[in-house]
Amino acid sequence: MAFSDTTQVTAKQLDDIIKALAHPVRRNILHWLKTPEQYFADQDHPLSLGVCAGKIERQTGLSQSTVSAHLATLQRAGVINSQKVGQWHFFKRDDVMISQFLAQISHQL
Repeated sequence: MAFSDTTQVTAKQLDDIIKALAHPVRRNILHWLKTPEQYFADQDHPLSLGVCAGKIERQTGLSQSTVSAHLATLQRAGVINSQKVGQWHFFKRDDVMISQFLAQISHQL
């Protein structure tokens, strides 16, 4: 492959991301996190922290446990990161990993 070690997504990561993207709710979450100011402007905390899990839950209209499972899948796939601040969990896209995934899948297909 023409990728350096720093930009190559492993076969397992590639498979995990493809599986994560197979569900429309997870694709929606990634889309919303791409421009959080458009979808989560009413968040009390700065969007620089990420988007609060509760805001994502409200946006989906799904139960907390269902949204948590979707967020966990995206996080395991490496396309989002989380941080805990106080009692809140905030989520952001990992645009570097997403770019690496897109480059690799484009190269392979």
